[in-house]
Amino acid sequence: MSEWTPYLIIGLTVGSIYGLSAMGLVLTYKTSGLFNFGHGAVCAAAAFVFYGVRQEAGLPWPVAAVLAVLVFGVVAGVLLERVAVALAPVHISYKIVGTVGILLAIRATAGLIFGEQSRDFEPFLPRDEVFSIGGVSVGWDAILDLTLAIAAAVGLFVFFRATRIGTAMRGVVDDPRLLDLAGTSPTRVRRTAWIIGSIFAATSGVLFASTQNQLDVNILSLLVIQSFGAAALARFRSLPLCLVGGLFVGLLQQVLSKQISAHPNLQGLDINVPFLVLFIALLVMPRGSLVEIGQHVKLKPPPVSPFSGRTRAAGYVALAVGALLVPHLVGSRLPLWNTAMAQFVLFLSLALLVRTSGQISLCHVGFAAIGAVGFGHLVANGVPWGFAVLLGGLMAVPAGALIAIPAIRLSGLYLGLATLGFGILLAQYGYNKSWMFGFGSLDTARPPIDALESNTGYYYLLLAIGVAALGVVLLLERSRMGRLLRAMADSPDGLTTLGLSVNITRTAVFCVSTFLAGISGATYAANFGAVNQESFNYVQSLIVLAVMAISGRRTLTIAVVAPILLYVVPGYVDDPDAYLALQLLFGVAALVAAATSAGGLDNFFRREAAEAAERLEDPVLRGRAEVCAPVVRGPVTTRTPRSSNSSGPASRGAPSPGRRSRKQLSRK
Repeated sequence: MSEWTPYLIIGLTVGSIYGLSAMGLVLTYKTSGLFNFGHGAVCAAAAFVFYGVRQEAGLPWPVAAVLAVLVFGVVAGVLLERVAVALAPVHISYKIVGTVGILLAIRATAGLIFGEQSRDFEPFLPRDEVFSIGGVSVGWDAILDLTLAIAAAVGLFVFFRATRIGTAMRGVVDDPRLLDLAGTSPTRVRRTAWIIGSIFAATSGVLFASTQNQLDVNILSLLVIQSFGAAALARFRSLPLCLVGGLFVGLLQQVLSKQISAHPNLQGLDINVPFLVLFIALLVMPRGSLVEIGQHVKLKPPPVSPFSGRTRAAGYVALAVGALLVPHLVGSRLPLWNTAMAQFVLFLSLALLVRTSGQISLCHVGFAAIGAVGFGHLVANGVPWGFAVLLGGLMAVPAGALIAIPAIRLSGLYLGLATLGFGILLAQYGYNKSWMFGFGSLDTARPPIDALESNTGYYYLLLAIGVAALGVVLLLERSRMGRLLRAMADSPDGLTTLGLSVNITRTAVFCVSTFLAGISGATYAANFGAVNQESFNYVQSLIVLAVMAISGRRTLTIAVVAPILLYVVPGYVDDPDAYLALQLLFGVAALVAAATSAGGLDNFFRREAAEAAERLEDPVLRGRAEVCAPVVRGPVTTRTPRSSNSSGPASRGAPSPGRRSRKQLSRK
């Protein structure tokens, strides 16, 4: 028992923080329909505020706690509620993009203010022994963490059952108009929920940093993402079950940590327990429990091009000529363009999956990593370069087929969560194994041909591969398969009604997309001669999705613009702060692109234009013109007085006020 006690105590402590974070996440999701992928970044931001006030400004920790938890939590809640309103009428893929934009923006802001290096976070809760179990000391910090989580769960349970606003929170998503008719403001209800959820996030962020004795925005974001497993066990609905799920995940994580300590091949699974729980829960949970909260919006198709066919053809020719001239124009920056050209195929594959078929992938860089690993090991064993690239792409296909299993029964948000869990599991467990990158680097190579080993020669090889991949994607989009993919994105149920298999279509598109991603990973790895774990960081999958959203809505536009934004533009920026500012711009742009994806910006400009036109009219003449209402009788439109018993010039045969108004308006 003395061997297990320390693990159980740590598991309960960490699990209580998981549960606290999951309660804040589920509360905001239940009341707004927006699942915040930037929840971990909000937690990290609160921890940075606490650190700045306490350790840099030297104020007492209670003051720092009030500012970081209450003040920052309230401000963050108010701002996030506005973001949730802006993202409410958009497709689920853009909701994910918008919250990923929040994550990127907060990470970049923290780096600009505090720097990117990790910092020591001094514990603030007392660690004096309260009692001991089997000779193991239990400190005040562990007791306070668990007590706070239990009190929060009980308090929220009572709040939802015993207060009017708590009852209103349960109905604000289902029918906000009915709630408004009942005399309760839906905006006030949502804002209250977001404030409470942000306070919970801030509290868990500060407690996480204190438990880890470390302040790092990436680590804190990852630790809080682990609360997604607790939320999954609560079926993303029950707040008390969030605490139970958090305690279960924390205990299982520590028990597994003890059991696998003597097995090198299993080491790393313990820190991935939350993602395993998330992935398995999404697979075995009844499908009826995985109904998304909030509005269900169809993905808006790309707008019709305003250019004629001849103009578009001229543009394609100009693009081709520009691509051929790149090595002769960019000089020493050509390696940046090689990197972008290798990622051209990655964005093609992601656009096919997200834009054409309406699926979600938050682990696409992980697929590219599998292709890179397969390519590196094959080249090291003497396989010809071209075959190694193709086989590397094929090695990624089983991973795509594995992800297609949850895609068959999941969609939207839950598919995004499943792919995120898979991507983090692959990065945290698989990358450091010898059959992938190991703890060092994996050697790769360019084709053993003199003309192709140079930067210029390799660029043209990448250009040829990119053109071939573009041809495959365009051919697929214009084939029967492409029509099925678009129909599946628009209405999976309608496709099933016609007797067509949605499952086969989803599996096929995931396999094709992962094959192309694997090809991209292989050519990307060959560009450098060696790659390691950091070359395919799981966070990069989120960045890739955000940059794709701001790069356009057509496959070719995305594949051309996104790699330039993500790899070429930062390469021309030498200042680290400027690079972080660019990441901040990416996050904000992704949020704006998501909020306006359903035509909100167009509607805003149309509304403003209509109001401006009304203000330009003469109010007197407009009032006279509105006296008469149009009545359509067959092909002829006449105007009659609104009141049948009114008398005036029209009844005496004189010109009607409407006609006089039109003449006066025309003369004016």
